[in-house]
Amino acid sequence: MNTNRYFPASRMRRMREHDFSRRLMAEHQLTVNDLIYPMFIIEGENKREAIASMPGIERLSLDLLLTEAKELAVLGIPAIALFPVTASDKKSLQAEEAWNPDALAQRAVRLLKQQVPELGIITDVALDPFTTHGQDGIIDDNGYVLNDITTAALIKQALSHAAAGADVVAPSDMMDGRIGAIREALEDAGFVNTRIMAYSAKYASSYYGPFRDAVGSAGNLKGGNKKTYQMDPANSNEALHEVAQDLEEGADMVMVKPGMPYLDIVRRVKDEFGVPTFAYQVSGEYAMHMAAIQNGWLAEKPVIMESLLAFKRAGADGILTYFAKKVAMWLKQDF
Repeated sequence: MNTNRYFPASRMRRMREHDFSRRLMAEHQLTVNDLIYPMFIIEGENKREAIASMPGIERLSLDLLLTEAKELAVLGIPAIALFPVTASDKKSLQAEEAWNPDALAQRAVRLLKQQVPELGIITDVALDPFTTHGQDGIIDDNGYVLNDITTAALIKQALSHAAAGADVVAPSDMMDGRIGAIREALEDAGFVNTRIMAYSAKYASSYYGPFRDAVGSAGNLKGGNKKTYQMDPANSNEALHEVAQDLEEGADMVMVKPGMPYLDIVRRVKDEFGVPTFAYQVSGEYAMHMAAIQNGWLAEKPVIMESLLAFKRAGADGILTYFAKKVAMWLKQDF
């Protein structure tokens, strides 16, 4: 006996029968406009280095970065995020290379804005690629990251990126008060339109391992962790406090990191604040997908597209993903 008072007058499967009706009622859509491509850069010329834990992703010298950036612009990808690999002899306790105007990231920004001005350039504001210990800030004798001294260094780094022409500076360090301090410094220096993408809810996650390999900070960290400043994966309400504080201090965009394991946080942030909200499909997520794809356990295109559509469904306005170029090519072919 039928106990559903709506059935059979209402058959939910009717609208699923054909492609045209499925397309008409699709609630969310992934487009190239949703994609930000994280890229790793190295010193040298005509140089590329494979990253073993991230199959298909390479570190590129600036000449190859430029070639790649031009291809990305043609594909319609709105922006890239730059992550420099710093040589060991340029790392220090105070991370001075982070704000060197002739450092790798700053030179990359100037080159890209001269040659591919239509491509948005996002720079990472954090000290971990530049410290000998691999932490995101300046430490005391006990290894504790000092908040306010670190913030002062981050201001110098952000200003150097803005001076080079960065469209967006993205503080990923999780120091308290750094968004307001950077915003004020940018305003005072005349960089009033330099946007801030705040890593507002960045968790002390185990999914970052391949990224640390890629930028060369894993060895410096020597088994340490970042739990005294990155968020506890157990916490959700705390993320809303972090986002609220960053917005009050002048963030133009907020980010949740990692991505898929934290889509509940993306949804809460979007519902609560209704601001430009981004999420990062991090290196560990990429590595897991690629391992399963290369072993034939998952079908490449359908599973990648589904994973990114989940970000959109959760409320993300944009996604930092190492699949960005591949997806942009698929979308162009499908169109």
